[in-house]
Amino acid sequence: MTQLTEKIIFAGSMGSGKTTAIKSISEIEPVSTEVDNNDTEQSNKQLTTMAMDFGTLTLSDESKLLLYGTPGQERLSFMWSVISDGSLGVIILIDNSISDPLSNLDIYLKGFSDLIDQSKAVIGITKSDLNHQVDVLAYHDYLKSKGLSIPVFTVDVRQKDDVLILLDGLISLCESKYILGE
Repeated sequence: MTQLTEKIIFAGSMGSGKTTAIKSISEIEPVSTEVDNNDTEQSNKQLTTMAMDFGTLTLSDESKLLLYGTPGQERLSFMWSVISDGSLGVIILIDNSISDPLSNLDIYLKGFSDLIDQSKAVIGITKSDLNHQVDVLAYHDYLKSKGLSIPVFTVDVRQKDDVLILLDGLISLCESKYILGE
């Protein structure tokens, strides 16, 4: 039996949890290109991804997922399309604790618009316990105002089950796309 291999992208702002999400579900020690963070205005975290993160996950049907995390900085956005090429879909992680998470979401909706149009996407809201001003409903309303219908989940990317919910949501959307012929 031939193993089906699919590529999944984790995108989002610096500090949103892309590296942590991949670490929490990868069956291999993830490959990481983290370096010291010298952009403390954007995030006060010590390390940041410079090129990409990579991990793998084998599903119960013997399908293998290749998990790629993109750098979060807009100045490295040229990497986004390179890493995204040929992927099944994108999981966009947004740090809800920043001052304007909806504007931040817009950066990634635009940056990954081709992938979102050609495939499917889900959004994971991280650190939602640190900002109660912007809730899931605000994200849904924002997406609706942009003419988009993308599932939104609140997640703790340190928790394997939360990240698996994001993956399950994305894979379900992709399966329905092919079943319904979208």
